[in-house]
Amino acid sequence: MATFTVVIPFYQREAGILRRALKSIFDQTYQDFDIVVVDDESPLPADVELQGIDETWKSRIRVISQKNGGPGAARNTGLDNVPAETRFVALLDSDDIWLPAHLKNAFDCMTRFDAECYWASMQASDEFYYHFGMAELEQAEGGTRLSEYPLVIEMSNLASVMLKNWSFLHLSCMVIARPVFETIRFEPSLRLAAEDVLFFCDCILKSKRTLLCDEAGAGRGMGLNIFHSIDNRSPQFLRQQFNTWVALDTLEQRFRSRPGDVASIASYKNTARRQALWSQAGRVKRREAPDFGLLARWVMRDPGLLRAAFELGTGKFGRSAR
Repeated sequence: MATFTVVIPFYQREAGILRRALKSIFDQTYQDFDIVVVDDESPLPADVELQGIDETWKSRIRVISQKNGGPGAARNTGLDNVPAETRFVALLDSDDIWLPAHLKNAFDCMTRFDAECYWASMQASDEFYYHFGMAELEQAEGGTRLSEYPLVIEMSNLASVMLKNWSFLHLSCMVIARPVFETIRFEPSLRLAAEDVLFFCDCILKSKRTLLCDEAGAGRGMGLNIFHSIDNRSPQFLRQQFNTWVALDTLEQRFRSRPGDVASIASYKNTARRQALWSQAGRVKRREAPDFGLLARWVMRDPGLLRAAFELGTGKFGRSAR
């Protein structure tokens, strides 16, 4: 059996996106892999996408179909179906592609340094400008260099660094070893936001050693991306921000004994509150009804939402008075 199992959650409407991702896998310089595609009740079924592909490709791909549960649930299904002999799992979103040396770099680094979690950098692009690579992270936060080419660093305080800004981490650049993927799973209820952040943190805490490689491992595709297709005018925006707050609240419980980390999380939680409230104020301005049901549910879990509403209202009235 293969050293790597590649797990791809699939939910797309446009033909050719999955085939593009698969081509980037079969173009890898390291070829000891198999693939699990989880069809999350995709509008365009994975089986249709795979019609006519090379038989040598098809023999290494397993498609699992399930009721729609969101990307976290689909990835969990993939992780639950990894063959017993697999040593590493590499995650790839169906709308992304890998650069040819991604699996080789991951294998070489993880075996050389006995690591259980690995991230490559995301290839730079104008569309996703906020991502930054590991060299930039090293300049800002330090770390220990383990290799010059490719540049590989590790950070003993990686979880704390991540909680301040996790834009250097991406699922399609992530590889995890058996001790991690046997036990860590995504929270499927967070299907519009932040399930990756919680998963990243849990993997870092579980892993005996985590490596960060500056070499680009993946590039962003332009297929259906549920998170990025939601803006503050979308009916789903409030739920997205609520799910983000729930994930952050869960993280706060993980780190409650570390005041600095709690402060980082609290800042992000307040940002989620403010963005949610502004979105609902925008609905009122457009003469649309706010989502009172979800707002009430949020307040029941988080009285801080009322405080944030008061602060925003006070600030607005203060500016008006001037």
